[in-house]
Amino acid sequence: MELKIDKIDEYLKSNDIKPSYQRIKIFEYLIKNRNHPTVDMIYQALVTEIPTLSKTTVYNTLKLFIEKNIVILINIEDNETRYDADTSFHGHFKCRKCNEVYDFKIDMPTLKELDDFEVDEYHLYLKGICKKCI
Repeated sequence: MELKIDKIDEYLKSNDIKPSYQRIKIFEYLIKNRNHPTVDMIYQALVTEIPTLSKTTVYNTLKLFIEKNIVILINIEDNETRYDADTSFHGHFKCRKCNEVYDFKIDMPTLKELDDFEVDEYHLYLKGICKKCI
């Protein structure tokens, strides 16, 4: 699941997002790090490079990215919100020891019981202990 976008500013424009410096850097962080960060993780990583950055700006930028469907929200734990720039259908595994969140590929399931339903979102979250922590 490789996410490669050569020109972030053009990608943002093509999704009706004004490509400000802060928005470009936040999206670039999501693509390059692939660590399913929280708002605080993004803020801590970028504030030294962008001293005027606030957590509110990070939060509002991510909210915009979600509205424009270029980022998805990951809610594996009730008290923790993370973000992912890979909007393809895939699952997430969270390690209970190191708290890392990993992507894994899955085929879209066929759910016969929901044939007459319109499904807007799909999430598959697993928790356990990753191979590094076993």
